[in-house]
Amino acid sequence: MESFRTEIENPVVQKEIIELEKKIHLFRGGKIDDERFRSLRLARGIYGQRQEGVQMIRIKLPYGKVTSEQLVRITQVSDEYSTGRLHITTRQDIQIHYVSLDRTPELWADLAKDDITLREACGNTVRNITGSELAGVDVNEPFDVSPYAHGLFQYLLRNPICQEMGRKFKISFSSSDEDTALSYLHDLGFIPKIKDGQKGFKIMFGGGLGSQPAHAELLSEFVPVNEIIPTAEGIIRIFDRYGERAKRMKARMKFLIKEMGRDVFLDLVEQEKKAIAFKTYEIDTTAFDSPIPEPLLEVPQVTIEDTKAYEAWKNSNVIKQKQDGYYAIGIKVLLGDFYTDKARLLANLIKNYGANELRFSLRQN
Repeated sequence: MESFRTEIENPVVQKEIIELEKKIHLFRGGKIDDERFRSLRLARGIYGQRQEGVQMIRIKLPYGKVTSEQLVRITQVSDEYSTGRLHITTRQDIQIHYVSLDRTPELWADLAKDDITLREACGNTVRNITGSELAGVDVNEPFDVSPYAHGLFQYLLRNPICQEMGRKFKISFSSSDEDTALSYLHDLGFIPKIKDGQKGFKIMFGGGLGSQPAHAELLSEFVPVNEIIPTAEGIIRIFDRYGERAKRMKARMKFLIKEMGRDVFLDLVEQEKKAIAFKTYEIDTTAFDSPIPEPLLEVPQVTIEDTKAYEAWKNSNVIKQKQDGYYAIGIKVLLGDFYTDKARLLANLIKNYGANELRFSLRQN
């Protein structure tokens, strides 16, 4: 058990994993109660199951993006600590079940070797930021929203403003006006726009499902890209400060907006933004500017025997990209459940013949 602590390159992650291990030890020894420990483990992606003695682990994958190396790492973890079954969620996470609580620090350390986190995948935090699965290749998108979703994810991860809120908070980035990431169902939803040659976002806020669904309201038709982080922080701070904490069923932001009124809520947000140390925040997009990599292997020649079935598959599963000559392929995963043997085959395919990237969708495909 000692070795896994020293193999983690990121000292922040290493400290968190050691802290989790210590808290598990204190919990096992009766030194901290179940409620306090529950809050800590949920903020680290560890969710209780109804089956006694085991946990569900939720792996946080911002806007569903995963490389072949990360997918292989996830399969190794599932085989080692669980049953070899993976589940894609509607927030583009991966869940694995039946994991021993005592092994969760070691599991997290293994995932961290390929820059995969469990932080804030559950609990009263900002949950995984979702995005259109075609972001970056969508023929209709004004620009690629991926770097902005990633920038906001990085800014909010471990941020003190959103660790112990009254309830969870959900954010999405759609690639175009088709709104495939469902901004109207989120606490904050971003839709890309270009105004006078400047990149920005139409922002929706206060949406949600549950027993009392609410359609998100319009916050602004256009917010420049360098203002989305202070805007999001201002909203999250007000939700954290004024949101319901006693009654869980009334604790989502949509209820706070309804109680206060839209104008009062946004007035508080504007006042709060004055206390933020910066008025604009530049998001680095350079990591997303690389050219499309060439395939590692030459594409083999194949003979199509059932041309009718092939054409049907091509019409439903092959999607033209905005990059000339390139296509995306959609893969249906029944109920979001698949197994590590198939996942490893998929990882090899995307590494050898694609751009070493796949995206899980909000529709669990």
